[in-house]
Amino acid sequence: MNFRLLVLALLFALAPQASNSQNASATPTASRFVGVWRGQFDNLPGVDLVIENEGGSLHGASLFYLHKRRDTNSPFTATPGLPGPLLNLRADGQTLHFQLSHRLAHPPRTLNDPPINFQLRTTGPNQAELVNESEGGPGLPMKRTDY
Repeated sequence: MNFRLLVLALLFALAPQASNSQNASATPTASRFVGVWRGQFDNLPGVDLVIENEGGSLHGASLFYLHKRRDTNSPFTATPGLPGPLLNLRADGQTLHFQLSHRLAHPPRTLNDPPINFQLRTTGPNQAELVNESEGGPGLPMKRTDY
């Protein structure tokens, strides 16, 4: 559990550095996205998003987890990857649009990849769905949590 808190502290430290002049201003609409959002795959951590309002703009960071197992008979485990900034945040009603860098996802073949478009769509109080726009399909259920 201490490792997860360390990772979240790192995400918060990165979030203000992810700013750019096109970030969503923290209007009441945009404020609904502020917090720590967590999504799971098969009861294991899958992705964490940290979104905060600093200086009137939304900033954020993401952390994806790699799911792997030693062999086909072993259970899956989740290993955190490297945190990365949320880019070009734009709030539109119930949806937060943003991009994530894919450059370092699977180097060296992804070093020249453009950013990937994502949406975080609120579906209820403290609930949302994370959608990779390039892949389509169903979104990953996300829950806003305390740190």
